[in-house]
This record gives sequence, C-alpha cells and structure tokens, in this order.
Amino acid sequence: MFKNYFTVALRNFGRNKTFSVINVLGLSIGISAALVIFLIVRYEYSYDRFEKDGDRIYRVVLDAKFNGSEGHSSAVPAPLSGAIQREITGIDETVPVMTFQGDATANVVVTGNSGQDVVFKKQADVIFTNEQYFQLLPFNWIAGSRQSSLKEPFTVVLGASRAQLYFPDVTPADIIGRRITYNDITVTVSGIVEDLNQHTSFNAGEFISFPTIAKTNLQNQFMMDIWNDWMAYSKLFLKIAKGNNSEKAEAGINNLLRKYNKDANKDSANMMALRLQPLSDVHFNSTYAGFGERLANRTTLYGLLAIAVFLLLLGCINFINLTTAQASRRAKEIGIRKTMGSSKRSLVFQFLSETFLTTMAATILSIAITPFLLKVFENFMPPGLRLELFNQPTLIAFLLLLAITVSFLSGLYPAFVLSGFNPVLVLKNQAFAGSGQSRNVWVRKTLTISQFVIAQFFVIATVMISRQINYSINMDMGFNKEAVIYFDLPRDTVKNHVKQIMNDVRALPGVSLASAGFLAPADNGAAFTNISYNNGKEELRPNVQIRWGDPDFINVYQIKILAGRNILPSDTTKEVMINESYAHALGFVNAAEALNKQLTWNNKTLPVVGIMKDFHDLSAKSLINPMVFSGRDGSTIHIKLKANNTNGIKWQNTLAGVEHAFKQVYPGEDFNYKFMDDTIARFYETEQHTASLLKWATGLTVLISCLGMLGLVIYTTNARTKEIGVRKVLGASVPDIVTILSTDFVRLVLIAFAIAAPAAWWASYKWLQDYAYKTEMSWWIFTICGLFMLLVALGTLSIQIMKAAMTNPVKSLRTE
Repeated sequence: MFKNYFTVALRNFGRNKTFSVINVLGLSIGISAALVIFLIVRYEYSYDRFEKDGDRIYRVVLDAKFNGSEGHSSAVPAPLSGAIQREITGIDETVPVMTFQGDATANVVVTGNSGQDVVFKKQADVIFTNEQYFQLLPFNWIAGSRQSSLKEPFTVVLGASRAQLYFPDVTPADIIGRRITYNDITVTVSGIVEDLNQHTSFNAGEFISFPTIAKTNLQNQFMMDIWNDWMAYSKLFLKIAKGNNSEKAEAGINNLLRKYNKDANKDSANMMALRLQPLSDVHFNSTYAGFGERLANRTTLYGLLAIAVFLLLLGCINFINLTTAQASRRAKEIGIRKTMGSSKRSLVFQFLSETFLTTMAATILSIAITPFLLKVFENFMPPGLRLELFNQPTLIAFLLLLAITVSFLSGLYPAFVLSGFNPVLVLKNQAFAGSGQSRNVWVRKTLTISQFVIAQFFVIATVMISRQINYSINMDMGFNKEAVIYFDLPRDTVKNHVKQIMNDVRALPGVSLASAGFLAPADNGAAFTNISYNNGKEELRPNVQIRWGDPDFINVYQIKILAGRNILPSDTTKEVMINESYAHALGFVNAAEALNKQLTWNNKTLPVVGIMKDFHDLSAKSLINPMVFSGRDGSTIHIKLKANNTNGIKWQNTLAGVEHAFKQVYPGEDFNYKFMDDTIARFYETEQHTASLLKWATGLTVLISCLGMLGLVIYTTNARTKEIGVRKVLGASVPDIVTILSTDFVRLVLIAFAIAAPAAWWASYKWLQDYAYKTEMSWWIFTICGLFMLLVALGTLSIQIMKAAMTNPVKSLRTE
C-alpha cells in the first residue's frame, strides 16, 4: 500500500514539475534555516555540559558600588582563593585561574632539539592554577601525575597540542623535565594532558603552578595581598560539597571578604559583594563578561529560533496555498478514486505521503546547501561549527522529526480539502462551480495574510535596525574620527622610545599631526578614576572617565574647547581639562564656571584650565560620561593623516613609513594600527551581524510570501474562469478584469500591513531603548515599507492576472 502511495506521489511530482520545484524550494528555505539555527543553538547550549557534577561548580563574581554607580566583574581579589582554602568548609575544590597581565599573552622560549632557543611570541591561554583544576575538569593524563604535577613552584603542565608545538618529534615521556621560559619565568614541564576538545569556557592550554606566583615578582603584580582591589585576570572557581548549597557558601565567602576588607560594606553607595555564578550561566551572562571570553546571548538565540519557526511556517503556508491551487487539476483523479471505492482515509494518507516525499526532497536539498550557508555566514557562526551528519546522531533525529512535523503541518489541510471533493460534481466538471467565495477561501486568505504579516514585520524591523546602526556610526561624536589612526607601543616602552617614534612619525610628509597619549576619545573599554571636588559643603566624587596625552591629542581629534585653554606640555600631571558633563555633575549650571576650580586626584591638587565640549566616549548605547583630560605622555600614538589621493597610494606610503618608524625601535614586535572610524563601527558589530541576518531573513520571507500569493492567485483565477469569461462577453476590458481580481489581493496586503505595523513599531521601540541616542521612528518609514510590500505583491499578481484576463472568453466558457 505504502509503495503504491509513493509511486503515485512520484508520478504527480513529475507531472507538476513547476509547482513541485516551487514547493521544494519553499520548504527547503525553511528547513535550511531551521537546520543552521539548530546547529548554532545546540553548539551554544553544549558549553560546559561535560564537567562531572557541573551543577555544583560556580564562578565567584563581584558586584560593587562606587559613589552610587554599580559595577560588575568576573574578577575577584587575588588573596580570596587562599583564604577560602584555609578558612571555609563545605568546598570540595577551590580553583584560582590567573592569566598573564597586559595583553594576557606570554613570549615563550624553548630550547629545541638542536640546542638552539626557539621563540614563540604572544602565546595565549597560559594560566597560573593549582592541581585542583584537574580535579574540576576531566583531563586525560598522557604523562605526569594529577596529584603532584602542580604542587611545586616553577612547574608547568602542557596540553598535548602545545607540547607538540614546543617539542615536535619528542615523546611525552621525554618532554617531562624540559624547561620553558615564559617572559622572564623559567619553569619545568611536569605533566602533559590531552586537550579537552570540548565547548567550554576553560580554554587554557598551558598551566603554570600557582605556588610560582609567590616566588616571583608576580606576587606584587597580581596584588596577592590586596583585598580592596582586583584585576581582570584574577578568576576563581569553586565546587561546593554535596549537602552544601550555594547560598550558604556565598554567605561564607562574603563574611571572609568583610573580615579582610573593612570597607567592603562601607555604606549603601560604596560596597562590594561576592556572588556565586552557576557554571551553566557563565557562557551566557554578559553582566560578568570576563577578559577574552566568548559569550552567547540567549535573547539572540531565541530570536534565531523565532526566525526559523517563521520561515518554516511560511514554507508550510506556501505549500498549502500552492497545493490547494492545483485542486482543479487533481479533481477528476480524486472523483475516479472515490468512485472506484477509495475511502477518505486512504486519500488523506495518499496526499500526506506526497507531502512527505516533497518534504524529504526539501530536506535532502537543505542538507546539501547547509555547508555552503555555513561558509557564507562564517563570520556569524561560532568557531568550529560544522555539519557532520553521520557523526551527530541527534542531528539525524532532529531532521527526521522536522520532516515529519513539516509534512504533517503542510499536508494535513490540503489532504482533507482534496479528499473531500464530491465525486458526482467532479465528474460533471462542477466541482468549482460557484466556489469563488467558498467556505475554504477564507482559510487561504488568512494564510496569505499571515505570510505578509511576517514579511512586513521583517521588512520594517530590518529597516529600523539598519537605520539605527547608520545613525550611530555616522552621528556627530563630538570629535573628528576621519583619517585618524592609532596604535599601541609595547608595555615596556620608555620615554626615549616614545620621543624617537614621535619625531620620526611627525617628519613623515603624509602626517598632519601626531600625539602620544592614552585611549582614543571613544573606546570599547572604560577607564574610570577617582577624582574629588570640594564645593565647601561636601566632597563630590562622581564617576569620571580619564584620558591623557600631550596637547596635540586635542588637536588630532579636533575636540572643541568651550572655555579656558588647552593643557600645557608636561612630563607629569599638573593641570586638567574637564567636559561639560563633569562640570554639570559638580553642580555648575554654566560649565564655564568650573574654570580654575581645584580637583583632588591621587593626593594632588589640580586646577581646571579648560572646559571641553561633550564628546561620546562610548557607543550610542551609553550616555556621555563626565570626563577629565590630563597632560602627560602615554604609550598610544594617535595620528591625523593628510588627505588621501584617489588611488590610496598616499595613505599606503604614510602607513608604511609609520610602520618603519615603529620597527626601528621595536624590530621584533608586530605593528597593528586601527582607524578611528573602524573602531566606532566595531561598537555596533553585533547589531551589524543582526541586521545582515535580518536582511537575508527578510528576503526569504518576502520570496516565500510572494510564492504563497502566487498560489492563491492561481487558485482564484482557476475558480473564477467562468466569471471572467462572462464579464468579458458582457464588455469588461482587460484593465477592468485586472482591477476586479487585484482588489481582493491588495486588500489582503493592506490588512497584513495594518497588523504588522503596530507589532513592528512596538518591537522596534523596545529594541531602541538600549540606545541612549537613537534615531526617530518616523511614520514615513512604515509607509514606505508598506508601499514596498504592496508593489512586490502587485508585481507577483500581475503576470497571472493579466494572463487570466487576456484569455479568450469563448475558450474559457467552452471548457466550463
């Protein structure tokens, strides 16, 4: 029986090639989207699912307030881990994770097999930790011992890939005892473990023993005795004992914090508190984003799932419309089958089997094009995401379940409609007589409206997101961002090196101005400092961002000075300028009134010599912060380039000259520069990815919606063939017929717009609330989007309706 169903299905597939191809393409779009999004979501939710007793593993994080401003960090005071091990019970494992300071990399020197030193520059994922790290995570040991490899100072355990990199063609047993130098710390290899090869936040590849810190100058650099401060590279993980709970453990470590830091609970505006963050939350919680961590956003994942569902629904709706549009072609077949004794149940199974065949064809096509889609969208994909069908049994199960679900949703309604034809009317060629407004038409119209609601929602959302991104990138930042580059000098830079590079750079013919300073005016990172002002009644300490540089810093970025003057050249901080926001935060209604007032910073009294016009120090999502600019050199070089020529050669030569000046002083270092406008664009990298994906999704929804509209048009023109013929015989012109047939469909599009516009407005409004500075939601944007969809719909309608309207009425009436 089933063989017969599929044989008939294949014949119908071949007999109606055009409709079959359209159905397969429509469904394959939705299935491809669902498959790619399933891969992404499964990848992200697989993070840190392999650890034994993962529900008892927590990361210690920090909540703090400074002068009423909240802050959150995944870093904790460095001495906390030792104090927990000594003074708190109910903790099975206490695992400190300390990475190198600065750029969190180390220059590694290894003595090769030939006796020559081999240098590996800027190796990342090198940490200091203890032996409990390997109890927390299920490493397989190749050489060495889990219990003893990190007990002694100046020892290191290597991951297998790093061991192979440093000691190629050396057996693991022979690597034990070899020496490695990290910057200026020499250690001995005491163990080798297999790489985890798991999706995890624990991505270190080299593990230096924690006791090494106490035996080196890192004791001071890592602030191992400081309880009231912390650094971004100091992390701590705990595994609480069975029978203990996170609330009790959290209370214990906060008691410990208050014991050693008397100001941890100073007042409601100045406090510190430690929290236990579940391991399952680490990959998703941006509040405690750690240095260099790759995070996923649950809201984004839910949005992707919604897109997949929408595209699948559109594909199913499209299939329904196109299948019912072909009803007239299948009517006689159904009538004969019923006359010969076929039951409605057997016909339903017949049509569902045809749908399943179409769905399977779409699924196979989706599997074939998914690697291509992963390649096209690789910038949006998690690293290492691949389609490995035969190595991923859950993926096969997902595809099978998806195919069955789509077949059921797509095929059930058409199956009941087609199997419900009256065989007497069918064989008399009267199955569609007078059915132009049959009870089933409203279902098809509702489905079409649903398609266009989704499509118009996507169109409006895409336009609004793109408009906000363009607004954010192109808005007036309050400083010049065009033709400005900047680059960092190595951390060990001395003043003589800065002066030499500055002299060489300023001598280049393509350089307009150059300055040595700190961060650019706007940067992804925030640099707050503690500065106070006494107004005679109280000490004011608003949160304030800090920038510094020589006087040309202001000129490079063309920052406007509203009152006073620029800072004077100096090797040390002797005076400051402040922005309008800081002046207002100090209580001055007119910012110029803050001139010559005295601020206290690092126990020094500094006069305010200038008032800067407010400029954006972060992205458009944040309000402009109070800002202080002090005069002293720094290790970041900021350069204003002269105008480029049309072929770009002038800038290329200038950048080559800047690199040459850099290499003269630092021949072994990499030269990396950034354009200021690119930095600002990167503020909105996530939004740009979202907009790009939405554009693709919008194009697909519009395409599928138009295919669905085409199906309804075909159905309607087939059902109203006699009416069209009679109207033409009675004198109706082709434009009259086109107008009559188009009116209903235009009405559907307008109804869809009326539903989609408020929903899109609400969603856009909520999304824009993340931005302190945002574009306007003008009414004309919605109108243009509605008109665009109307024109697309009319374009879809025109060909089929014109064809029906121009058909010879004698021919159409004769066939009736």
